Amino acid sequence: MSQAEDSHQRRLARNLNELLQELRVAQAGVQILFGFLLSIAFTDRYAHADDYVRVTHLVTILFAALSIALLTAPAAWHRILFRRGRREDVIEVANRFAIWGLANLAVAMTGTVLLLAEVVVGGPWAIVLGAFAALLFGTLWFALPIRERNRDSTDEDEPEDEEDRGE
Repeated sequence: MSQAEDSHQRRLARNLNELLQELRVAQAGVQILFGFLLSIAFTDRYAHADDYVRVTHLVTILFAALSIALLTAPAAWHRILFRRGRREDVIEVANRFAIWGLANLAVAMTGTVLLLAEVVVGGPWAIVLGAFAALLFGTLWFALPIRERNRDSTDEDEPEDEEDRGE
């Protein structure tokens, strides 16, 4: 194996390890949220909840479940394609799954805030708090990072070495 190939393989290994570490953090949060959402259905207060709260709860659980599926899929891909020379493919797919998983987690978190706000304060304030949560997650997790990515003024004629960027 040439030095360039070895360097590329080390970079791929590092990228995969970093991605899997990030996913571990997100997975823990979404699994705790999922458990919390499941437990709500077994409370006395939930038995008397109206259809709006029940539908909001169900939709939120579905987004949390989809988030879990997307955030854990990269581990399955890695395991199934292990030592098949497909690390680059795993990283590409895992990155997409991670982004979609985080998007679904943002929706689940927004639904959770809306659900709790509906139970605690109800009415228009619940909607305001849910909208604030959506804006917060959308801004911190997507709008700001995308803006920063777009601000990168790397000239395409002079590709920057990925190792210099720490990726």
